[in-house]
Amino acid sequence: MQTLAIVGASLAGISAARAVRAQGFCGRLLIIGDEPHRPYDRPPLSKDFLAGKLHGDHLFLEAPGIGPDAEPLQAEWILGAKAVRLDAASRTVTLSDGRAVQADGLVIATGASARTLPELAGLDNVFTLRTLEDAQDLAPELLPGGRLVIVGAGFIGAEVASTARALGMEVTVICSSSVPLAGPLGAEMGAVMARLHGLNGVELVCDASIHSYYSGEGNVTGIRLDGGRYLPADVVLVAIGAEPNIAWLAGSGLELGDGVLCDAMGRTSIPGVVAVGDCAAWWDERSGRHHRVEHWSAAAERPALAVSAVLDPAAPQRPVSLPYFWSDQYNVKLQFAGHAREADRVAIEAGDPAEHSFLAVYYRGADPVAVLGANQPRLFTRWRRQLNAVAAGAAGNLVPSP
Repeated sequence: MQTLAIVGASLAGISAARAVRAQGFCGRLLIIGDEPHRPYDRPPLSKDFLAGKLHGDHLFLEAPGIGPDAEPLQAEWILGAKAVRLDAASRTVTLSDGRAVQADGLVIATGASARTLPELAGLDNVFTLRTLEDAQDLAPELLPGGRLVIVGAGFIGAEVASTARALGMEVTVICSSSVPLAGPLGAEMGAVMARLHGLNGVELVCDASIHSYYSGEGNVTGIRLDGGRYLPADVVLVAIGAEPNIAWLAGSGLELGDGVLCDAMGRTSIPGVVAVGDCAAWWDERSGRHHRVEHWSAAAERPALAVSAVLDPAAPQRPVSLPYFWSDQYNVKLQFAGHAREADRVAIEAGDPAEHSFLAVYYRGADPVAVLGANQPRLFTRWRRQLNAVAAGAAGNLVPSP
């Protein structure tokens, strides 16, 4: 292999670049990104960046010669050019500016885009939050006394609600389900998160659906819910999840579903092409299905496996860590590892949910399958480490030492 191209200047993309150099690849390395920036860290966008505690320069993940993580990637950067087509047979990527890039191996790391509400397209006070530009547009609108309505009660919605409330805004969160975060955390722990919103002065409206929007002079002025309630709004954030950026791969021959379908090492249906990050649906042997893991840890860790597979098609399969994510809301640090959907019960092993400092373990029968910590980093870390060891086939006692 003489040339490797990474399509996506994201955390997953730069993680792949670092891994391929660490694994001894000395050939030509291309990194293609549709944004004008080099890779940056997204988690702070909904928190410290919106709060004005961090500036854009603090977010960048790669800066030649600066910081302990700086590495001599010796990469060629092609930024501000979007991939629009892939000829998988020749591994040629066509870019939006008309250029074509051919490589011996490809890493697809094009991420995902925030879902939108088409009926609100083009209105000045309606925002999504996925990119640095999104955060730069939203931050000046978060003014004390303003009324923020957030459509969606996932992690982005909750984190922005926490930030905006600390800035002095009136915040209402519209949740389509009975409790927030029921998917990733389950209904019981989702109810704990619902109480956290209320304790911090954020109104959470659950089991809600939107009937209509009111606008004037290019802005949304309010939202009418089914049932008749009207929510006035100065700012609206649409936080209803993300879609994998895979439209450009249509007709390429790659197998697509909810993302680029891959095996358990990131290999796609085309030899020499792997996929990583939010656009990649890796085969999960535990659940027996393809699954996208939209978390920072997966984007940082899994590319090393994928590039080993593209450098050596016969590379042996290695286990991946259980899905792990964290979220900072209202001065509570949440950490979660595992699969809540596999559990049939949840037990509080330490602390008290009413105090929002606790550790909850998810069980299937007698077997722990996931763990949630709230302001319990040390105990959580022990449980996460041992759950990963068991998932990888290692033996060990699942009960952490005191």
